[in-house]
Amino acid sequence: MSWASWTTRGIFAGRDGVMTGEEGPALTGELDIHTTWTEVDGLAHVTVQYSGASDWLPLAGSPIPCPSEEASRALHEAVINSVRAGATLPLSTGLP
Repeated sequence: MSWASWTTRGIFAGRDGVMTGEEGPALTGELDIHTTWTEVDGLAHVTVQYSGASDWLPLAGSPIPCPSEEASRALHEAVINSVRAGATLPLSTGLP
């Protein structure tokens, strides 16, 4: 079984923050983003937390189908860029 994961810390969300798969307000401010991809299920799980917090929350729309490790890395980078640009729902913005 093949898998990969990436974590990027200190991403500043746009003004409206990002929505999680949990009920509640959007997360705003400085965030950490983590992506885990597994070949077995062909899914990328994208989670987010307040920087330095211990609880990771699924990003709204996660998990998302992802065919390869390379595609999951591109997805992780695209999510980071979308969050920085102010996308409240970055997984619904036509990412790779």
